[in-house]
Amino acid sequence: MTDENNPFRFRFRVRYGECDAQGVVFNARYADFVDIAVNEYIRTLFGDYQHLLDQDLDIQVVSMTVNWKAPAKFDDVLEARIKAGRLGNTSFTLHLEFFRHGDGQFIADADITYVLIQPSKMAKAVIPGSLRDKLETGAPGVLISHAGETV
Repeated sequence: MTDENNPFRFRFRVRYGECDAQGVVFNARYADFVDIAVNEYIRTLFGDYQHLLDQDLDIQVVSMTVNWKAPAKFDDVLEARIKAGRLGNTSFTLHLEFFRHGDGQFIADADITYVLIQPSKMAKAVIPGSLRDKLETGAPGVLISHAGETV
């Protein structure tokens, strides 16, 4: 099962164009942040995304919720921490928490639910055991950074 105390972590830096007139990250950008972080997580779990496609498998978003706790600003380094949520027959949910690197301020959390599909049929697919095992295990202790910060 996912190690709750040592989740997968992904760091990135807030860019100027992601901020609004109030000088904070524009709310809609958090969907981008979730997508970027989850892509790194999926790559860590399953390897190159093409690996899924080569098995005639893909994932599609069916739900996403975001809750904001504090503002993030230009040049902040944010750390997304990802752990598995609900794991169903054809769908799975990932839970993300965003913290500001350095001071640990809790910025936001999000839940995103995907359904596994078979692209050739554009139909839901049952999550195979090998993928299920990887989703259940997660990627504890893995840190990927695109922020260029000093770790």
